[in-house]
Amino acid sequence: MATFNEASLKKKLDDLNVSTQSIQTVSLWLIHHKKHAHTVVNVWFKELVAASESRKLTFMYLANDVIQNSKKKGPEYNKEFGNKLGKVFEHLGSLRLDEKSTRGLNRLLSVWGERNVFENHDVETFRKFLSKSASTGEEVEEIKKNNHEKKLEKKLEKKLEKKMREKEAKKREYTAKYEVHTSKKLRKEIDAYHPSTPEPRVRKESENEMSLFGGSPHATSPPADPPEPEQLIEALQELENAATSDAMVREKIANLPAEVSDVSLLSKLQDTSQGRALSEKVEEALSMLEAYNKRLAEEMEARKAVARMLHDYIAHQKDLLAQAEETLEEHRLKQGKVKKVREELRAHLQNLPDISKLPSIRRGGLAPLPSAGDLFT
Repeated sequence: MATFNEASLKKKLDDLNVSTQSIQTVSLWLIHHKKHAHTVVNVWFKELVAASESRKLTFMYLANDVIQNSKKKGPEYNKEFGNKLGKVFEHLGSLRLDEKSTRGLNRLLSVWGERNVFENHDVETFRKFLSKSASTGEEVEEIKKNNHEKKLEKKLEKKLEKKMREKEAKKREYTAKYEVHTSKKLRKEIDAYHPSTPEPRVRKESENEMSLFGGSPHATSPPADPPEPEQLIEALQELENAATSDAMVREKIANLPAEVSDVSLLSKLQDTSQGRALSEKVEEALSMLEAYNKRLAEEMEARKAVARMLHDYIAHQKDLLAQAEETLEEHRLKQGKVKKVREELRAHLQNLPDISKLPSIRRGGLAPLPSAGDLFT
């Protein structure tokens, strides 16, 4: 990780965007430098105030990521952001924020309340500041937008109803056309096999926004406890025997006769015996497809579980990597100090006399000192 200074922090905040990757990258860097939390939050606040209204929500997403993911490593950021968020929401409440920003901030406050990130009375205070940003013009604009969406929904419903009526008409036409060629029992089986009109899918919220609030397994919400390596390996090995790896069943499905899936070929039926034979083939094919689809659904759930396990495991390894980098940096500093002591010690030893090289008195190397009588004679 790069050395911390205000210039580097401002550069990272200038480059920040709403993508999950950008927010996570800056968040990890800030958590690594948590001892500078006070400076970080002050600079973050100044940059948020100076930022355009469209980027203010991104700054709040970054603060949310840092607050929630730094809990295990210390209370520094929770305390510093807690002291500053009153002013932040007071500033945000004085602006004419768009609907997307207001909705995102309200969801952020809901998450903080549900997860007890801050005290409930603090969250309610933030919400009161934010509620001031609502204006009559924005409410009118929102009403217009809702009316427009309702009109689109009605158009979509009419189109779907029209398609359903057309399909029902075609079905009745088909039934009347081939009634003379099929028995009553076979007609019931055909009707049961005929696929129904699928329901329209509901639009999902964007992955990027949901990940910021813990709505998906790869997200930036606090990861769960990581799985043991043996457990992860076992789960990955089990996927080797999943349904998508069963080439034999896939080959059987690929080789099903065309008449079991093509309604237009029913016109070739000549009598009831052929209809019964086809009915048996249809039932056999349907049974095989139902069993295989069930296995595919189970495989999908298993892969989702493995994806969550991998997400938690990788997040844990990233934390360990950051800790290892910090520990390595600390011990390199200690190593440098020890080396310096060694060099000073060697220089000091060179200036000390070597007692082993001095002449020994016992061996007669030095003359004995004169006595007091010798001095006066």
